[in-house]
Amino acid sequence: MRILFISANRIGDAVITTNVLDYLIRTYPEARITVVCGGVAAGVFERMPNRERTLVLDKRRYDLHWLALWRGVVGTRWDLVVDFRRSLISYLVWTRKRALKPRRSLGRKHEQFAAALGIRPAPLPVVWVNDADRAHAAAFLPGDRPVIGFGPTANWPPKAWPAAHFAALFQRLAAERLPGAAAAVFAGPGEAERAMAAPLLALLPEAIDLRGQLSLPEAAACLQRCALYVGNDSGLMHLAAAAGVPTVGLCAATRDRAAEMAPAGRFADWALGESEDMSALSVETAFATALRLMADAATA
Repeated sequence: MRILFISANRIGDAVITTNVLDYLIRTYPEARITVVCGGVAAGVFERMPNRERTLVLDKRRYDLHWLALWRGVVGTRWDLVVDFRRSLISYLVWTRKRALKPRRSLGRKHEQFAAALGIRPAPLPVVWVNDADRAHAAAFLPGDRPVIGFGPTANWPPKAWPAAHFAALFQRLAAERLPGAAAAVFAGPGEAERAMAAPLLALLPEAIDLRGQLSLPEAAACLQRCALYVGNDSGLMHLAAAAGVPTVGLCAATRDRAAEMAPAGRFADWALGESEDMSALSVETAFATALRLMADAATA
């Protein structure tokens, strides 16, 4: 069976689509899957079982990236095309069956993706890591005390919680819930990410600095070693939720599509503010959400 799976450009959306991919892999264990995604999201699928190849969709002028993609896939007779971009590609290649994301936004994003194939209830997103990734994570993060992961960066500054709030939350968690905890600060590559995470590292000088040091599978393996993850609305937040770690996403209460884009995981939820100003999201609210999610995980 040959499957063409057109995923997303951004990391967060690509992570959310893994719920459908995982379902297809388990349903059709002999299938060979070609994944299409943006370059920054390619690492999401790097360890995916049954992946025959990844086609990176780098944007070009005049939408010529779609022409390049069509040339790369038109010669294959597909059994299934899953297109979460709703592109013309799915209609311009030969396939026995096609599934597209619904036009209307109904429910949370992972539920929308599952609905395209009639999968109910919607499975949760997953991460794929290997032993080398786990060994890499073990070299970075201690195994003798709890680790609290923090994601202080975002693709838009107004989505970022103040560094002082992150630091205060860590101090309270370490004092009241996770004694002896270490802080680990996650951020992607590039100077913008480094600069956005720098204020938190200045406030927590003993924190483990993971800025730009990890591939996406390695980041997922590190997240799996954390007792808790707290982060802004970003791809890393969705990766943490998919990794199964208790995940507190930080979000302004009035942000559009907050419910639709909530982190999807067994122990994941928003800590919602009371206005558009992220500084109005209190440490107390994030702390209460963290306690609830960790309690859920402990019970499970």
